[in-house]
Amino acid sequence: MWVPKGGRRREMGLGAYPTIKLASARSRASECRAAIEEGKDPIAEKSKQAEPTFGECVDLYISSIESEWRNEKHQAQWKMTLSEAYCAAIRTKRVSTINTEDVLSVLKPVWLSKNETASRLRGRIERVLDFAKVKGWRTGENPAAWRGNLRNLLPKRQKLQRGHQPAMRYQDVPIFVERLRASYAMAARALEFVILTVGRSGEVLGARWSEIDFEQKLWSVPKERMKAGTSHTVPLSTPAISLLEKLHQHRISEYVFARTKDVPLSGMAMLMLLRRMKLLSVTVHGFRSSFRDWAGDETDFPREVAEAALAHKVGNEVERAYRRSSSLEKRRRLMQSWGDFVTQTSPSAK
Repeated sequence: MWVPKGGRRREMGLGAYPTIKLASARSRASECRAAIEEGKDPIAEKSKQAEPTFGECVDLYISSIESEWRNEKHQAQWKMTLSEAYCAAIRTKRVSTINTEDVLSVLKPVWLSKNETASRLRGRIERVLDFAKVKGWRTGENPAAWRGNLRNLLPKRQKLQRGHQPAMRYQDVPIFVERLRASYAMAARALEFVILTVGRSGEVLGARWSEIDFEQKLWSVPKERMKAGTSHTVPLSTPAISLLEKLHQHRISEYVFARTKDVPLSGMAMLMLLRRMKLLSVTVHGFRSSFRDWAGDETDFPREVAEAALAHKVGNEVERAYRRSSSLEKRRRLMQSWGDFVTQTSPSAK
């Protein structure tokens, strides 16, 4: 039994005989009395969930929030950054023991060389440790917090290299597309479509045949897959339509880029393809930057048209509403010029 100060008497069972032997019961009772002497509540202590390691806590946290993510790419990125690849030094440590030095041991090796990755890694560690605190496995300040903590120990991000994700020079994209076309992998077709439409990975990998209008040569991306939460219409160039027509002849799913009948291609498939092609400093998202540089350097299309092709917000709501109704044909010409350029059917696109 246990009687808290000013409270009522409470009783705590130690387990049923013969499952719990007498000697074991006496030992447990002794431990409970010792806890009471220290001012602890043995009933509350007993009900606590066993404290996990950092790696186990990562899995628990990801399971609790994965429904918030729009596609599996986010889950893959979280698992990758919080895996042995970056967090080997802390994954086996109990979450209550992780301190600022432990977090620094993870961040310092990549803080200067991969600042974008390091910044996201820090934020994810912070959220996992916040989760551990809410679950009762930690107390005190979060050692991965930036303000008042790591901010005083690591260079500020604005002093480090910043900018777009690593991108291929637009001059090299036609040769790369030629290499892609030599591959029969579905990931190669998806990446070629990313390049031709300058779409984001999630937009392309979730594409369904019902979104494709072959007659009008349009791809309608629903707002649920758009970063800005607004539906987006993509004019399809001749190379893009040709790619889709070939895939449509052998379709096995409602998804344009299907892994199986009911499952689209993995969010990491295109990145892994780039790595297999030994392109270690290029990202899938970077091809959007390649397109933007090409449009600015090699064409006379207005900036607003190029930004609209990338589904970027430009101007106020009134301006954007007007552009949605007036820029489709301009964007169609722009995307055809880009398609011609990357497939070298018309290198002098203007």
